[in-house]
Amino acid sequence: MSIAASPLSSSAAASGSPVFSGQTRLLVVAPHPDDETIAAGLLIQQVLAAGGEVRILLLTAGDNNPWPQRWLERRVKIRQVDRQRWGRRREAELQQALQLLELPSSALQTLGWPDMGVTGRLLQPQGTAVSTLASAISQFRPSLIAMPSLGDRHPDHGAAHVLVRLALVGQPLSPQLLTYMVHGHAPGADVVEVHGSPAQQASKLTALSAHQSQMALSGHRMRHLAARPERYVEVPAIPAISSSALPWQPSAWLQPWLQLSVASAAGVQSWRWKDAPLQRDGQGVYHLPPDAAGTRPRFAKLVLDLPSLWIFDHWGWCEL
Repeated sequence: MSIAASPLSSSAAASGSPVFSGQTRLLVVAPHPDDETIAAGLLIQQVLAAGGEVRILLLTAGDNNPWPQRWLERRVKIRQVDRQRWGRRREAELQQALQLLELPSSALQTLGWPDMGVTGRLLQPQGTAVSTLASAISQFRPSLIAMPSLGDRHPDHGAAHVLVRLALVGQPLSPQLLTYMVHGHAPGADVVEVHGSPAQQASKLTALSAHQSQMALSGHRMRHLAARPERYVEVPAIPAISSSALPWQPSAWLQPWLQLSVASAAGVQSWRWKDAPLQRDGQGVYHLPPDAAGTRPRFAKLVLDLPSLWIFDHWGWCEL
């Protein structure tokens, strides 16, 4: 794909990989410890090798992670104090991983949000989560942001994408946005690939091994993800033509338990499906009309409001 100028050199279009410089300021948005290494371990090393600067913005400590904790601690019940201890362990693992990637401790900024609670922070009517992200971005002034894909099925990841996009509204900055996929399948076209040298790849895998709490049950999957080239999809500077169409056609029997939420720079709104201001066209497609101000970007999420052991999104977010 064609890659725009700074921070990625136009020569990258010929090689298929981005090129960095001493002016590159990379912000990696990581919902949990280990996302930074899996998704951007090579990207981080290459920016540093070019003389650029890197900051990791960690949204949660990954403390709501019960199955590895049960396995390693040989316990069934996970209390709040146990979660806090687990979160401290995961943050310590992250610090070790960053050292192995040759990042100083000052490169890490933590927000301390609840694991599995990023969507809740986003949907708070006060909008403090967006302002928190906006402050972090404006303080670092990144030229390049690596962040989760909107289509990532982990709810913290999809919400992180929405938060970054909304936090950039009204800012004088126009960083290049690259999205990564950890849970789900990245598109096969229009992908920016980062290939590391053998030494960089070895450093990435060594840094990954620092996340021992996660490697215990998911080591095979994590090594598989980390061993391949890092793949990113660029968010276009000029957005696509807006549409009011929703990509979902949920079964009628599910609709009493469905909740639809919309987030934009104007704020957030949530409705039960039956109460949402939806319109249906002749093809059966549901539409959510634009707000009076025509606010963009604008995102919608559909969830099934029933207890479940399954943590991943079925429908997730879409951009309107």
